[in-house]
Amino acid sequence: MELRQLRYFVRVVELGSMGRAAIDLDLVQSALSQQISRLESELSTRLLQRTPRGVVATEAGAAFFREAQLTLRHAAQAVRAAQQARLSGSVSVGLAPTTAAMLGLPLMQAMQARYPDVRLHMVESMSGHLASLLNARELDLAVLFDARLQSQSEGAGSRLWQVQSLLSEDLFLIGARQPDRVWPPSLPLAALADEPLILPTGPHGLRSTLDAAFARAGVEPRIVLEVDSLAMLMAAVDAGLGTTLQPRAALGRFPDAQERFDVVRIEDPQASRVNLLCSLSEDELSPVALAARVVIRDTVRELVNSGRWPGTHLTHHEP
Repeated sequence: MELRQLRYFVRVVELGSMGRAAIDLDLVQSALSQQISRLESELSTRLLQRTPRGVVATEAGAAFFREAQLTLRHAAQAVRAAQQARLSGSVSVGLAPTTAAMLGLPLMQAMQARYPDVRLHMVESMSGHLASLLNARELDLAVLFDARLQSQSEGAGSRLWQVQSLLSEDLFLIGARQPDRVWPPSLPLAALADEPLILPTGPHGLRSTLDAAFARAGVEPRIVLEVDSLAMLMAAVDAGLGTTLQPRAALGRFPDAQERFDVVRIEDPQASRVNLLCSLSEDELSPVALAARVVIRDTVRELVNSGRWPGTHLTHHEP
């Protein structure tokens, strides 16, 4: 039994209508009916009686209604008590530039809304550097990319990471828009053998992902520039010095990206980048860091589900 089921049931009884309650709760009526049915099944009794004019509580439903109201009031009091003893302290979070372009501001806003007394220290840097900072205990949390980081949570010794998969990003060929060049909507990696590419260097998560993808495709990429700064890399692409392979988040700081760049999806299903939420081990994380980890997951889920982080798919377990 969940608090939301109690809240749904109470609202249905108060409004006397499944349809009106669904509108009030911003739910589809079938979903609301399913939740009420689950509640009745768990209690093994009928709580509502359907009538031509709506729904009314049965005798058991009326008794349950009074106790449900009391439970919801106690839950609200618990929330107020928690808010009065607000969490305080500091937490440091590292994001790569592409991730920061999409997640940075929403995360700062969410942390300020939930934990106004927490001091958030944000660090934007390349994935390889963030991994070094995390190992040096200069960061509490970081969103990293290299799949090999999964092994950090399985190694021997006490200095372990906690690694959770957040989301997967599709990769795109991005180039400065040229009137005389028309790209197809998508391309396989094998078609890029002669494409002049501008990429980050080996220690960074995206490059290791791309190297592995090119190797699987049997392609030796033509790399004309290596740039370990997203701003400089995109400036070089914008100037027509080459194209790059990046997630759509690389365009997050270009409000006119649609007019400025050509964007072609890479067809290879394995040419994607998995975002990993990496943190110090559980026994090393402060309560503030544990709370921030939850906020990061919640913010990512909201951004992906709302379409505000295009070209991505959630990979962590949904509650």
